[in-house]
Amino acid sequence: MTAHHIQDFIKKDSFPGMVLIFVTLLALVFQNSALSPYYTGFLHTPVEIRIGALHIAKPLLLWVNDGLMAIFFLVVGLEIKREVMEGHLSSLSQIALPGIAAIGGMLVPALLFIAFNQGDDFAMKGWAIPTATDIAFALGILSLLGKRVPVSLKIFLMALAIIDDLGAIVIIALFYTQELSTLSITVSAVSLAVLFIMNRMGVTRKAAYMMVGVILWVSVLKSGVHATLAGVALAFFIPLRSTNKQGENFSIAHQLEHDLHYWVAFLILPLFAFVNAGVDLRGISPGGMTETVPLGIMAGLFIGKQLGVFGFSWAAIKLGLVQLPKDSTWLQLYGVALLTGIGFTMSLFVDTLAYNDTQLFHYADKLAILLGSLFSGVAGYMVLRIATRKA
Repeated sequence: MTAHHIQDFIKKDSFPGMVLIFVTLLALVFQNSALSPYYTGFLHTPVEIRIGALHIAKPLLLWVNDGLMAIFFLVVGLEIKREVMEGHLSSLSQIALPGIAAIGGMLVPALLFIAFNQGDDFAMKGWAIPTATDIAFALGILSLLGKRVPVSLKIFLMALAIIDDLGAIVIIALFYTQELSTLSITVSAVSLAVLFIMNRMGVTRKAAYMMVGVILWVSVLKSGVHATLAGVALAFFIPLRSTNKQGENFSIAHQLEHDLHYWVAFLILPLFAFVNAGVDLRGISPGGMTETVPLGIMAGLFIGKQLGVFGFSWAAIKLGLVQLPKDSTWLQLYGVALLTGIGFTMSLFVDTLAYNDTQLFHYADKLAILLGSLFSGVAGYMVLRIATRKA
C-alpha cells in the first residue's frame, strides 16, 4: 500500500471509528490479562502542576477526562457555532427534523433508564448516560455504506448528533455540577468578559484566545463546574469571521477547528476510550448485568434511542411539520435511528460524571454502554444495508 493510499484511508469518515474500536479492544485486553497491574498503574499515574499557590494534582485518568476532553468540547463548540451560524442548523427548516428527533432521542432513553431505576437515588444519577450519541462512530458506520446512503440522511445524522452534543453540554452544566467556589466562579466570569471584549474588538490572534482559555479552564476546574464546559464557552467567543490588514476575510474558528480535528480524532478520543473502556470482565457476573443500572443503560441506548429518534421523526413527518429527508425511505431513517444508540465515548464520559468513576457496579455499567452501543451499531448497519438494496 502506497503512502497516498494510506492518506486516503486515514481521511475516510470510518477511520476514527476503527481507531476507537482498536483502542477499546486493547484496553479490554490490558485489563483482563497479566498486564492489568500495568494498565491500572498507568491510569493512576500522578501528574501535578504547581505555579506559586496554584496547585493541580490529579491521576492521569482525570487529566484525560477533565483536561484533554476540554479540548474535545472546544472542537464540539466550534462545530456547533459553525453549523448554527452558517451550516446545517442555520435555518428553522434545516433544524426542525433533527431537532425534534434529538429531543426524542434524549427524552425516551432517559425515561427508560428512570423506569428501571426509580427509587434508587444513587443509580438515578446515571439517567443521562443513554441519552448521548457518539458522532464519530455513528457517521463512521454510515460512511461504510458509501454513496448508497442519501446525502440528506448523512446531514440529518450529523445535525442530530450536534444537537445531541449541545443537549449533553446543557445536561452536564445543570445536573453534574458540584459545590461551587465563589472565587473560582468570579475568575471564570472575568475570563469570559475578557473573551467577549476580545471578540468585539476583533482580536484575531489564536494564541491570545488560548491563553485566556487556559485561565478559564483552571478557574472552571477549581469552581465545581465540570472543566470540559470551559472548552465550549471558549469556542462560542472565538470569531467566526474576521478581516486581516489586506481586507481579506478569514475565520479563526475554522482554522482552529481544522488544526485540532486530527488531534481530537486520533489522540484525545482514542486516549479517552483507552483509559475509560478497560472493563474488568473477570469481576462481572451474569447476574450483575441484570441489575437495574446496566439494564437501564442497554435498554436506553438500544431501545430508547431508536424509539425516540424514529418515533418523534415519524410523528413530526405524519403531522406535516417536517418532511422525510430527500431521496430517503422510512427503512433508511429507521436504520439511522438505530445508529444514534451508539453512545460509546459520550456515554462513558457521562458515566464517569454520574458515578464519579466508582466501581460500585463492578464495571457492569461500562460494559452495558459497550454492549448497547455494539447492538445499536450492528443493527443499524444491517438495516441500512437491507434498505439501500431496496432503495
